[in-house]
Amino acid sequence: MPLKLSIVTAQRTVLERDDVTKLVVPAAEGQITVLPHHAALMSSLAIGEMLVYSGNDVDAIAIHGGFFQVLNDEVSILADAAEAADVIDMERAEAARERAERRLQGRDTDLRGGLDVLRAQFAMQRAMARIKVARRRRTGAPSARP
Repeated sequence: MPLKLSIVTAQRTVLERDDVTKLVVPAAEGQITVLPHHAALMSSLAIGEMLVYSGNDVDAIAIHGGFFQVLNDEVSILADAAEAADVIDMERAEAARERAERRLQGRDTDLRGGLDVLRAQFAMQRAMARIKVARRRRTGAPSARP
């Protein structure tokens, strides 16, 4: 029996499927693989790449925090933000990564009131998750390149 998956944000439903054979989730404690008949589980989500397996297909989704629950072969993802590979603008993601990198290196002169390192680190994580998901869509495998 496959998993039923629902990914929602405050703005929209990102994905609903009832034929998922495996799910790899970026949980706060580390990556978790969910298979049919998985034990009940609730955890917070980290920023990263989520992989949805169905037959021979693999869909990559950039997840930006939130929570997920596994119960009776149903997986509910309540994400702060989530983006499927086909909606990610690679140029915009690369620009966000470069902007965050400049901030982390202290080279961005547009910052008012000093450097907000934590925000820059989160921006970098979000950009890298988007880039990884977009590259997987183009090549079929994640790039080892940052």
